[in-house]
Amino acid sequence: MHILIQWLINAIAVYATAHILDGIHLKSFGAAVLVALVLGLVNAVVRPVLVFFSFPFIIVTLGLFLLVINALLLQFAASLVGGFSIDSFGWAIAGSIVISAISWILSSLFHF
Repeated sequence: MHILIQWLINAIAVYATAHILDGIHLKSFGAAVLVALVLGLVNAVVRPVLVFFSFPFIIVTLGLFLLVINALLLQFAASLVGGFSIDSFGWAIAGSIVISAISWILSSLFHF
């Protein structure tokens, strides 16, 4: 049940981010649900590998390189999901920050 609620929270975060930022486009809430699913899978499978191999960059940039990784994964999800697009890498960075912030706020409200 916890996973389904977290998935819904992430879908709401993606949907809200698309309405907040002009450079991120989403066709429907259904597409947001699919994006949340793809992001969850990509973050579980691909992100640990990227973090492992980019660990020196993460240390040198004091963790800021994680923003680059998150933006790349968001753009990768946009390439996989129809109805979801990002105009540029800058918008992907902004989107990853906003999605993370909204997900964190909603998760803390529901104590997840």
